[in-house]
Amino acid sequence: MSVYKLKSAFQNVLRPLVAKLAAIGVTANQVTVLAAAVSVVLGAALTWSADPRWFALIPLWMLLRMALNAMDGMLAREHGQQSRLGAFLNELGDVVSDAALYMPFAVISPFTPEWISAIIFLSVVTEFAGVLGSAQGGPRRYDGPLGKSDRAVLFGALGLLVAAELLAPWAYYLQPVVCLALIMTTINRVRAGIGLSG
Repeated sequence: MSVYKLKSAFQNVLRPLVAKLAAIGVTANQVTVLAAAVSVVLGAALTWSADPRWFALIPLWMLLRMALNAMDGMLAREHGQQSRLGAFLNELGDVVSDAALYMPFAVISPFTPEWISAIIFLSVVTEFAGVLGSAQGGPRRYDGPLGKSDRAVLFGALGLLVAAELLAPWAYYLQPVVCLALIMTTINRVRAGIGLSG
């Protein structure tokens, strides 16, 4: 089960706002670039400051970013804004945003730069595996257990724990568990992409 399964309900809530944005000339690509830019700025600021209190911004931005991600897709599909550039911006923006938002945790104990780097790398691999599904003539794969939406929930919750200074030493062991879940996600996407799931 993945948080991604809730996407349709989330889109239904956002649809009236998306229609208004389209009516005033907002484009899908503008929304995509905005989401990536804010993610990079926030990630860099949190990494530089390493102030736990500011990590409360991560769950707030993760929620808003998920909304923006849904909105750019709806603008593209439902308002005639699909383009090749948009497809590239969407995928690259997500990968860059994820890396930027996970990076600050590398400076927060008990997390370590090595493990967070591994999580960032494996997150990129999972998204690459998802894109390869469409490159092989099938649909873009979003299989879990730890897809983009699931990671947003996870790191949003971790951001709250950091801000509240409630992280315990056991959180260190969460890092290899996340890596394992990302490897499983990649395997599931590859299997589904070549028709071996079921």
